Amino acid sequence: MSTAPTSTPTIAPPQRDPADVAPADSYHPSDRVWVYRDGWRAGVIEAASPRAVTVTYRPGAHLGTGVDTFTAPYVTARSSEDPAVDRRHVGRGVYTPTGLPVRHTAA
Repeated sequence: MSTAPTSTPTIAPPQRDPADVAPADSYHPSDRVWVYRDGWRAGVIEAASPRAVTVTYRPGAHLGTGVDTFTAPYVTARSSEDPAVDRRHVGRGVYTPTGLPVRHTAA
């Protein structure tokens, strides 16, 4: 069973207990995470190293995404689904905001 939070975290990274911060290299590509960028945002791990992770995430309320690098205190596991970022990592091709494949793509 996952120990990831089911809702958006409420504590800012500087106030997190260091014992609760997972090392950056404990994450794997396609892991669902929350990242802190002007508030906690849903994201998906693209790559991880011992020092940081690269994440595709929703920088705002719109369906667009951004990619950025975060250190461990600014990342935490996520169990809830966010179709805007999670569906983009299912297979290949182009998907609608509801997760349906767009015709004539590699999906």
